[in-house]
Amino acid sequence: MENNYIKLLDRVWDNLPEELQNAPRFEMPRAHTFVEGNQTIIKNFNEIARRLERNPEEILKYLSKELAAPSLLQGNRAVIQRVLRAKIIDEKIGKYTKEYILCHECGRPDTKITELKGQKIIKCGACGAWWPFRRIK
Repeated sequence: MENNYIKLLDRVWDNLPEELQNAPRFEMPRAHTFVEGNQTIIKNFNEIARRLERNPEEILKYLSKELAAPSLLQGNRAVIQRVLRAKIIDEKIGKYTKEYILCHECGRPDTKITELKGQKIIKCGACGAWWPFRRIK
C-alpha cells in the first residue's frame, strides 16, 4: 500500500509544471519611503506593483482608501498626501496582498485577475481556485 502511494506521489511530482516545482518563496515587497513636507513618497512603488503583478493604479487606489488620503503616481513613485510611517504603508500593502494576491485556498501568489461570465474574479494558477474580485470603492 505504501509503495503505491509513493509511486503516485512521484507521478504527480513529475507532472507538475516546472515553475511549481522550483517556485521560490514569496517575499512581501517593502516600501522605501521618505517624508517631504506633508507628503509621504513611496520611492519603489512601481517595483512593488511589478512584484505583485498588479496595476500600480489599482494598488494606489486601495492604499488611498485604506489610508484615507489622496494619492497620485509620479513616474516610478507614489505620493500620498499625508505623513505616514513606512510600517503603516507596509501593513496596508500586506492587507492588499492577502486580499488580492495570495490564493485563499493554497496561499500561493500565482493569481491573476480575469473574468467569468462577465464578472471579475481572481484565479489561482497553482491550484485552480477562484473567488470574486472585490471592487475597490
